[in-house]
Amino acid sequence: MSASFTWHDGERTIRFGRGAVADAVERLGGPGYALLTTARAGAMAPHVVEAAGALHEVAPGRVDELAGELLEVVANDRIVALGGGRVVDVAKALAAASGGAARAMAIPTTLSGAEMTRIHRQAAGAPEGSSGVRPAVVVNDPALSASQPEPELAASALNALGHAAEGPCTPRANPVATLAALEAARLLTGAFRRAPDRDALALGALLAGFTIDSTLYGLHHVLSQTLVRLAGVGHGPANAIMLTHTLGALAWRFPDWNERLGEAVGGDPAEVAARLCALTGATALAEVGVDADALDGCADAAAERAELDLTPPRADRAELRALYDHAH
Repeated sequence: MSASFTWHDGERTIRFGRGAVADAVERLGGPGYALLTTARAGAMAPHVVEAAGALHEVAPGRVDELAGELLEVVANDRIVALGGGRVVDVAKALAAASGGAARAMAIPTTLSGAEMTRIHRQAAGAPEGSSGVRPAVVVNDPALSASQPEPELAASALNALGHAAEGPCTPRANPVATLAALEAARLLTGAFRRAPDRDALALGALLAGFTIDSTLYGLHHVLSQTLVRLAGVGHGPANAIMLTHTLGALAWRFPDWNERLGEAVGGDPAEVAARLCALTGATALAEVGVDADALDGCADAAAERAELDLTPPRADRAELRALYDHAH
């Protein structure tokens, strides 16, 4: 599939389509912005790098710590992220810490959906009460946002599918977000029926990000994020592996939604997710280096997360531990 559009959504503008990155500098307000990127991402859009007034390479690590290290370094009213979810979230955290003096903008290079949400950790050292921000300009070109090799692409797609599957289960669910989630799920899963349809994946991830921005998240993301922070698992693999198990936990809580989701993806959602997870090269936590001894600590930490209230009834520690066990 191929789609191209410009979407004015409140305070933000989203440009989507093949070739969109070509005029990204103009859409970002012209040269002179502060650019956050990585070596891989920067090589994909050299003209965006060349137009930057200041360039900062974002290392692996925690968003709050990475953003905290840049608080005194990034001084610009436009902070552009060219990269995956970590890079985009650091840009959002810096914009949030500015108290409105800076705007975040994003050119995504994965299917994280971070460019579509105001969900992010605050920068270490940010002023108390800093609120979340979402990028004011998004340039989503499938040649970049769906550019990962197939195993990483499948993991990133399952992260996006988690957004689509979980968002309509929260108390903030609404008809618009639910329709977006269903279309996102159809696109994300249908894209792997032959060679990956990268345009469909990019659009599906965008819609899934829109969904979770509207509805927030609960059980699935709490479990996955806790693994990332405490067990050293990558964001994509954590979400991909856990989704085949958390979909079952969502299914008994929301059977009507699970049925609608199944119609969108063409089968039992957990089984469809399991087939996609096989494309990532790892279907169990043990295969990505998670020690069974770490799961108790992960379950303890996850049980403390307030976001569990957004997937009623709230999962207790025993259910969280059992889900980790099944995924291990």
